[in-house]
Amino acid sequence: MDYDFLLRNSYAEILYHNYAEKLPIIDYHCHINPKEIYEDRKFDNITQMWLGGDHYKWRLLRANGIEEKYVTGDAPDHDKFIKFAETLERCIGNPVHQWSHLELSKYFGYEGALNSETAEDVWKLCNEKIAAEPEAMSARGIIAQSNVDVICTTDDPVDSLEWHEKIASDTTFKTKVYPAWRPDKAVNIELEGFLEYIAKLSACSGVEINSLSSLFDALADRMEFFAAHGCVISDHGLTDLPDRCEFSTDEADAIFKKALAGEKVSAAEANIYKLAVIKFCAGKYIELGWVMQLHYGCKRNNNRKMFRTLGPDTGYDAILGSDNGSRLAELLDMLAEEDKLPKTILYSLNPNDNAIIETVMGCFQDSSARCKLQHGSAWWFNDNRDGMEAQLRSLANEGVLGNFVGMLTDSRSFLSYTRHEYFRRILCNLIGGFVANGEYEWNDKILGRIVSDISYNNAKEYFGFKL
Repeated sequence: MDYDFLLRNSYAEILYHNYAEKLPIIDYHCHINPKEIYEDRKFDNITQMWLGGDHYKWRLLRANGIEEKYVTGDAPDHDKFIKFAETLERCIGNPVHQWSHLELSKYFGYEGALNSETAEDVWKLCNEKIAAEPEAMSARGIIAQSNVDVICTTDDPVDSLEWHEKIASDTTFKTKVYPAWRPDKAVNIELEGFLEYIAKLSACSGVEINSLSSLFDALADRMEFFAAHGCVISDHGLTDLPDRCEFSTDEADAIFKKALAGEKVSAAEANIYKLAVIKFCAGKYIELGWVMQLHYGCKRNNNRKMFRTLGPDTGYDAILGSDNGSRLAELLDMLAEEDKLPKTILYSLNPNDNAIIETVMGCFQDSSARCKLQHGSAWWFNDNRDGMEAQLRSLANEGVLGNFVGMLTDSRSFLSYTRHEYFRRILCNLIGGFVANGEYEWNDKILGRIVSDISYNNAKEYFGFKL
């Protein structure tokens, strides 16, 4: 993992080092806590930076037979780090091994390998730097080192956005931090806690929610509030896309009222409700000029025993193998028919959906934007070299690769910005390979512009960020 890591020909080296390497970062989807940004969280040691909340690493530790007390438990931070180092040396070919060493190099200046033999030395080196340079190694310091222009967090409609307000009022902090609208709890009518959530939404919006119409009023009120705080992105996390069917507003209203009365709704009824809410939201997104993101294909919380113990987002989710292709086509068609299809980014956790996404979204492109519909970057279990290359090749085969909006971290860690470096190296190597194979002419000006656009410029234009 040297200067030319993943760059396998001279064209790739030129494109990365001359064009991609030093560009700022637009991280348009992540799970960073804005409170920690505002308060400029300080870390006592490398374990707090690396292992707190990172379910990528937790899954590897469990797969290596490590006791849970060293994963999410109360074992000393030093011991957790040693267990991770012992695990990492066995993770040959895993992106976490590569990300970890990119992070050690960029933020700590460590160019060696982390393993059971070096763990104590790396623990000492990292912690000495954290202690010696607390400002550089704080939340804001890491963001500044990483050259991040924009961060979009993931926020519930009932969030007060108080931390975003405080960040925006702090003129000493140059990175723009915007909320992103995540209305899943208002959409998932079948899940436990739906009634309690609707009560919270009613209270924070000031709208008495007793019908579908009043629900839409409350959601619209909160969207306007988010828009006033710089939000330009929504994000829907769905297990499966809803299945298009014919329904009336009255029918959807009756289903919502049934849920409000505490009655259980059927799967078919939940499907109708979700279609109604997504259609309303999509129309509002167009009015506000927002981008809609659809994340689907994930089966969550598969280990019920551990879910009851640790809760969600702790490493027990997996790829869903169901067929969402026809549902995607029908959903987009439903929105397009009523002129309610906003700019949309599509992410399936199932890599088998790559070509399906490309060909379906190609049916709905128009002149309102360059690639109005986007195939989102390789997501979660796919954000490794093979997954990224497969997504990029699929997009190149079926669409316009030069218009792609590029990478995001989807992370809860402040050190994860090196994932943008990882992506840019893979991108430049892919494009350099096209040239080396005689599939595209060498023109460093044109290719440099394409690389720069995918790495930064396209996202800035597509989302309309004010920098």
